[in-house]
Amino acid sequence: MLYPELFKSMEAVRWNMATDIPWDDFDGSKLSDDQAYTIKMNAITEWAALPATEMFLRDNRDDSDFSAFMSVWFFEEQKHSLVLMEYLRRFRPELVPTEEELHKVRFEFDPAPPLETLMLHFCGEIRLNHWYRRAGEWHTEPVIKAIYQTIAHDEARHAGAYLRYMKRALLSRGEAIGQQARLAFSKIGVLMASAHRTPQALHPTNLHVNKELFPQDTVQSKVPSPGWLENWLDHQIHFDKDWEGKVSSRILHNLSLLMDSSFKTVQDLNRYRKELTRSVAPVIQTPV
Repeated sequence: MLYPELFKSMEAVRWNMATDIPWDDFDGSKLSDDQAYTIKMNAITEWAALPATEMFLRDNRDDSDFSAFMSVWFFEEQKHSLVLMEYLRRFRPELVPTEEELHKVRFEFDPAPPLETLMLHFCGEIRLNHWYRRAGEWHTEPVIKAIYQTIAHDEARHAGAYLRYMKRALLSRGEAIGQQARLAFSKIGVLMASAHRTPQALHPTNLHVNKELFPQDTVQSKVPSPGWLENWLDHQIHFDKDWEGKVSSRILHNLSLLMDSSFKTVQDLNRYRKELTRSVAPVIQTPV
C-alpha cells in the first residue's frame, strides 16, 4: 500500500496556516481590486475538491489504498480554499465567498474510467503548480505571494503522489491493468499536453463532467464569474505559450520515465498511443 508512506511524507512537510503564513507582512497598497477578486475565484475553485473527492471515492470503491489517500489530498486541497478565504477575511472581507457560492460548485460528476481520471488529475496538479507559481509572480502584495508559493508546492507534491499510483497501475496490478493504464495515460496525456492548441484552459475544473447539466456542467460554469479563468490566465497572470510549454514538458518528461520511452513532443506521445491502441486493443477486449 502507498497510503501509509504518502501520509507520513506529506505530514512531515505540512504547513501551518497560523504560523507559516507571514500575515504580519500585509501591505494593502500592493493589492488591487482585480487581484483581490481573483483570490475569491481561486478560493471557490479550490472548494471543488469536495465533489472531486466524492467522484474518486465512488469510482474507486475497489481500491481502498487510493481511497484512503484521498483523505490527505482532500484535506490539503480544502486547506488551499481555506487559506485563500482567510486572506480575504482578514484583508478584503467583502469578497469572502458565501456558503451558497461555495455550494454551487458541489455537483455530481458522471462516472469515468478511473485510470483516465487519475491521469487527468495528475496533469491538473502539474498545471496548477505552474498557474500558482505564475500567480505568485503576478501578485505584488507580499502575503498573497507567499500563499501562492506555498500552495504551488502542495500541488507539485500531489502530482508526485498521483504519479506513484500511476506507476502502481503499470507495474503492480497485473498485465491487463498495466495495458489499460498505458492506453489511458497516453490518451489523456496527448490531450493535456496539447493545451496550447485549444481555446479553453485544460484543467479538470474547466472540463465538462455531467451530460445532464451540459453546458453548465463545469466547475468554472458554477462560479460567480464563469469567464474569470481565461481572463486570469490570458490578461492577468499572462500564462503564455512559454509557460504552457513548461506544463507540456513536465507531462511528457514524467510519462517518458513512467513508460520507459522518450516523448519529446506531443506528436511522439500520440504516435505511441496509436501504436499501443493497435497492439493492445485486441488483447484487452472482453471475451464474448
